[in-house]
Amino acid sequence: MGSLNSGFSEWDDFWESRAGKKYDSWSKRRIVRILDNRIKTGMDIADLGCGAGFSSSYFISRGCNVYSIDYSEKALCIAKNATDNKSRAYINADILEAGTLGCLDAKFDIIFTDGLLEHYPKEKQDTIIGNMKSVKKERGCIINFAPNRFSLWNMARPFVMNIEERPFTMSEFIDLHKRNGLSVISSGGINVLPFKISPERLLGRYFGMLFYCIAV
Repeated sequence: MGSLNSGFSEWDDFWESRAGKKYDSWSKRRIVRILDNRIKTGMDIADLGCGAGFSSSYFISRGCNVYSIDYSEKALCIAKNATDNKSRAYINADILEAGTLGCLDAKFDIIFTDGLLEHYPKEKQDTIIGNMKSVKKERGCIINFAPNRFSLWNMARPFVMNIEERPFTMSEFIDLHKRNGLSVISSGGINVLPFKISPERLLGRYFGMLFYCIAV
């Protein structure tokens, strides 16, 4: 993950403070439910801003070829442990650089982020989406999750997380994809409530903690 005004060392500090913590939660489980119907054995997947490796671990468990990418070396160390060193590669890189993904010499069925785009200003978000598109297979898709500006969680976030970010409205999130030449095939919100039962279908697009967008 990258932040708006933070350097590599601040992200290393962030992940070091969370080393050893479990990342399973209702939030993560709901992300998995959305992914389940899209994931097939043998897919090539880029997990951008892989953080502690939860998503990489999930993709590996589904028999995918995973590239775990983060510009925090501490995050990559945690992710490597979380995935039992089973990703195809652990790449310490800045995804704003045009050659970062191209140097992998690979195209991906799915390019995935969870909690990444909100750490960048608008023009850099466009650069990241462009870099994603450059390594997407013709029939591949981009799946992004990002926080909702109007969720209850967003009010509490500054007290529990000191990394700067700019949450989205749903219209802003969809526009990010469309203005960069992508077609949105599915979108919505999750985690209206942090419990097993949560009114996602009714209220997710308005009050969900996270928005998601699947685009081709």
